[in-house]
Amino acid sequence: MIEKLSRLFVRTLRDDPADAEVPSHRWLVRAGYVRRAAPGVYSWLPLGLKVLQKVEAVVREEMDAIGAQEVRFPALLPREPYEATGRWVDYGDNLFRVQDRKGADMLLGPTHEEMFTLMVKDLYSSYKDLPLSLYQIQAKYRDEARPRAGLLRGREFVMKDSYSFDVDDAGLEASYQLHRQAYQRIFERLGLDYVIVSAMAGAMGGSRSEEFLAVAENGEDTFVRSPGGFAANVEAVRVPAPAALPLDEAPAMETVETPGAGSIAAVVEVLNRDRGERSWGPGDTLKNLLFKVTSPDGTTRPLAIGIPGDRELDPKRLAAVMEPAVAEPFGPEDFARHPELVVGYISPVSLDGTKVLGSESSTGIEYLADPRIVTGTFWVTGANEADRHLSGVTVGRDFEPDGVLDVADVREGDPAPDGSGPLSLARGIEMGHIFQLGRKYADALGLKVLDANGKLVTVTMGSYGVGVSRAVAAVAEATCDEKGLSWPAGLAPYQVQVIATGKDQGIFDEAERIAVALSDAGLDVLLDDRKASPGVKFADAEVLGMPVAIVVGRGLATGEVEVRVRATDERRAVALADVVPATLEVLGS
Repeated sequence: MIEKLSRLFVRTLRDDPADAEVPSHRWLVRAGYVRRAAPGVYSWLPLGLKVLQKVEAVVREEMDAIGAQEVRFPALLPREPYEATGRWVDYGDNLFRVQDRKGADMLLGPTHEEMFTLMVKDLYSSYKDLPLSLYQIQAKYRDEARPRAGLLRGREFVMKDSYSFDVDDAGLEASYQLHRQAYQRIFERLGLDYVIVSAMAGAMGGSRSEEFLAVAENGEDTFVRSPGGFAANVEAVRVPAPAALPLDEAPAMETVETPGAGSIAAVVEVLNRDRGERSWGPGDTLKNLLFKVTSPDGTTRPLAIGIPGDRELDPKRLAAVMEPAVAEPFGPEDFARHPELVVGYISPVSLDGTKVLGSESSTGIEYLADPRIVTGTFWVTGANEADRHLSGVTVGRDFEPDGVLDVADVREGDPAPDGSGPLSLARGIEMGHIFQLGRKYADALGLKVLDANGKLVTVTMGSYGVGVSRAVAAVAEATCDEKGLSWPAGLAPYQVQVIATGKDQGIFDEAERIAVALSDAGLDVLLDDRKASPGVKFADAEVLGMPVAIVVGRGLATGEVEVRVRATDERRAVALADVVPATLEVLGS
């Protein structure tokens, strides 16, 4: 097909959008692929819609290839199924809640586990109906607190979500592997450099979860990998606990005068100045942090977290492990309610050895500790009195945490949890997420079938998502440069842009003839037939990012045109008779 740029609904922009934080956002708006309608909500223009539809086609082909069947659910959904699974509350402020004219509660679907489960329950009742995989490609809605990065984090986005239904766990594993392999083919076809990492299941629940991340400097997810093959989202890294140490080898707990030392660095300075029998470092100290944890139902509770003083608490790791609750650092009003806690000198024990933090203490504040804080380890920590710390505070003798919470930062060079070598950190864009849900939703909604023995059994499920609109941004992010977009041939709105440069009508006639020949060869062609200067046309071609540009102009005098390859900036003169085969060769057709 041929589209003329003079009639195409597009305008390229000279300036970046004010809210653009990443290159893909900047160029998709400037090239006229999408337009912002509201924060986190974008309209798709003809060029952008063509790319989106090509991504959808790849996803649809691979889902169909594993036997999944396509359906379509509404985006406007009733409250009751989500209340039955607890997600009406658990989603918290991320859920778009609405009411109809009769006052009935409804929501805009963030994901559709409940609806798929109820549909299968309504229609199937025997193990003979299973296994079954259903999918849809549809808009989803989540009220992101800070939508940003264009299509990479929006309030409305297009997602492929699919669900497998099996009679037993072996069937679930088989369905999970089929989807996993399909996802590998999808992301390979999209040309993405991706990794598969272990991930947190979060509010989705389930026993196993993996993410597919497109490697990208501007990705908002951090992941780790080791030389031996370990790979995980940083939120899913679990630090192995060291072996406990003998309590009889721990030093006695004693008071250290630390005037004005309300920080780890200041405490270490005092220790090295006044207690010079050894070299002290931040790793010898125990940092105790106070949080207020708010559940989706609005109830709150205090929580103390102990981590080694040479580590920082990672907010994303904390948020992931607390989900669907939200943890916020103590503010002045929270400390005012707990005068026994002295800011800068907080401790799990007081000067006289009385337990201060922990569920059995007088404060009733639960105390969870980093996995490295094990029995027999001893620390320097606050004394709950200004200008004083305690040294030799020993786990299992002087205090006992209520449990373990692994939320300290993961660092470059940390050992991999499986012993496969040092970790390296990288950034990525989440493109897909797959879950072994198990029976969480089937239990909540009563999805059962008769097994081979005539006994009712609960169906086990998997859930599998691909960010379709996000894939458009991820590919743009990976291929754009300082001049504009640069699409791979399989996803470009048009494989070729023919550019007529000059004022002679003969040039425009020849450009149109070449466009027709390319179209007849099976290519989608964008013909720049505008009465604009060559400089404007060349700049627009680079911004729009079609894989190949054919420049028709002064070379016609010698029977040649120029072929430009966008990705490599290669340029070469080609005889008119060779334009079609040369273009097909460049495109790999």
